[in-house]
Amino acid sequence: MLRTALVLTLALAGPALATQEYILPTLFDVARVAPDDVLNIRADPSASAPILGTLAPDATRIEVVEEIRGWARVNIGEGTGWVSARYLDYRTDVWEEGALPEGFACYGTEPFWNLRATEDQIALQQLGEPDLTMPLTAVLSTGVFRDPTRAVLAEGLTLTAAPQICGDGMSDRQFGLRALVVLQGDRPRMLTGCCSVQPRD
Repeated sequence: MLRTALVLTLALAGPALATQEYILPTLFDVARVAPDDVLNIRADPSASAPILGTLAPDATRIEVVEEIRGWARVNIGEGTGWVSARYLDYRTDVWEEGALPEGFACYGTEPFWNLRATEDQIALQQLGEPDLTMPLTAVLSTGVFRDPTRAVLAEGLTLTAAPQICGDGMSDRQFGLRALVVLQGDRPRMLTGCCSVQPRD
């Protein structure tokens, strides 16, 4: 009887216990840092590496693009650094099925361009070209829980973003999503770059 009850309890608790871990890039909150302390951002994934900056003990929505041996790569200013992953808790509200995170934006060079998405439209700026604003028609995902891979469809534009370490060519920052934008219309063309989910101030 006890064994039957235990099996039933585990079966009912299954979905909660089986929650999949995160797939990078995603957002984290600083945790387990004393209120009067800070989380150091280091130049390399090592406790002896030089300190480049810090995160406040209550910092939230920090984008992590890569992990190595218990260290997490984050961006700071125009550069990148590493924090100890033991002081980060991942958020479960970032990658929702068929949707984009609030801070989702993409960037590229040659030519310079940037793209920002809201719930219902895409705004694209390109050097030497008129700004474009297009209704967003669909956001497609793979169906894999918390997979950040996305295809974004808008009138005259398709964007794909897939997990891959990516540099923007303008700074030392590293991104976790590689972007490909296909523009249709009278002059079809393709843009390449990187995407971020770091919320903007």
